[in-house]
Amino acid sequence: MTGRSNGLPSDGAWDSTLALLREGYDFIPRRCRRLHSDVFTTRLMLRRAVCISGRDAVAQFYVPGRFTRRGAMPTTTLTLLQDRGSVQTLDGEAHRQRKRLFLGLMSPQSIQRLVALADARWQARIRGWEARGGDIVLLDEVREILCGAACDWAGVPLGEGELEERTREFAAMIDGSGTAGPRNWRGQLLRRRSERWIRGLVEEVRQGRLSVPADSALQAVASHRDADGSPLPAKVAAVELINLLRPTVAVALYIVFAAHALHRNPEWRERLAGGSDAELEAFTQEVRRLYPFFPMIGGRVLQPFEWRGHRFEEGDWVLADLHGTNHDPRLWPDPEAFRPERFLPPEPPDENALVPQGGGDVRAGHRCPGEWITIALVKGALRQLCGAMRYEVPPQDLTIDLSRMPAPPQSGFILRNVRQGA
Repeated sequence: MTGRSNGLPSDGAWDSTLALLREGYDFIPRRCRRLHSDVFTTRLMLRRAVCISGRDAVAQFYVPGRFTRRGAMPTTTLTLLQDRGSVQTLDGEAHRQRKRLFLGLMSPQSIQRLVALADARWQARIRGWEARGGDIVLLDEVREILCGAACDWAGVPLGEGELEERTREFAAMIDGSGTAGPRNWRGQLLRRRSERWIRGLVEEVRQGRLSVPADSALQAVASHRDADGSPLPAKVAAVELINLLRPTVAVALYIVFAAHALHRNPEWRERLAGGSDAELEAFTQEVRRLYPFFPMIGGRVLQPFEWRGHRFEEGDWVLADLHGTNHDPRLWPDPEAFRPERFLPPEPPDENALVPQGGGDVRAGHRCPGEWITIALVKGALRQLCGAMRYEVPPQDLTIDLSRMPAPPQSGFILRNVRQGA
């Protein structure tokens, strides 16, 4: 059943919460196709929501100052992906001041240092995999590589044997973010443990009991002052440092997707092994476009506006479709095909068309500042997968279930007989 609500097409359901959990990434795109509209209303958790999709919709959503993220995300998701007091929950000058903290850590030199740390851990792992023999689950292994590299980069000390524990905590936050069931409960439990750990490190730095590099993320967060001149409360400082470490670990999902794409498109392996940086970036961008990462992003209207003949009022809950926009045939011909050539020659992609991590201007709005890190780490991983190592891909379940959020390959991508490249 379909209908109209306040002049907008409606999906006609009394409540679509269960449908969202069942359909996942396809929830908004499927209804847009059925209703022949880039905007429709629905009810989620008994609340009215307006869903929007496409380049123009994303551009509207990311107009600076138009939306707030406060109250726009289920608490079970917010506390795993951002948490209260984080930069994403701020608006106006408070957001801009806090955002500068993150942007200051994203210089090309800083990102290159992170990639070099990850490369060193890749090399050590490859030697270990070769010596051990047998099978490895790439998702699990890359999460540890990235967790270790991120902590090294951020100046966060890891004790003997602590890497596995901290990786498990960050992975639980990521895996539990798209559900309200046991995976989410586990993520919440392990998140509290991570916050206690990081909060303790922040307090040690502030008290002079822990010395870290002056340009490290831990030092930057511990010493940061907000727009009112006050230092971050220790809990908020811990939240923000976790919001640097956890998303870096989440890049493991893109790296596994890149391995999946190489397996399905083997002609690109040789091309990338001796290819240019432009080809590596094109491959990376097509992985980010095609494979599922964030399904949607929520906001509440701060400044009323009109779009497509509808007036969006203050407080309206709006969900912008990221996955569907990345698969919009008006923007991407044959959108389900893997074609890195879309991004050759290398030109800056439209900021509101390629939106796996959000849209708009990263400096002016809420777009994720870690996008540059993601691209650099995936390109580094492709160099490892295509040149520094050889491996076999045994029979396994490589299905990607779009009803699951997030949606890694079912097997986690198993590699066999890994050895160092020629």
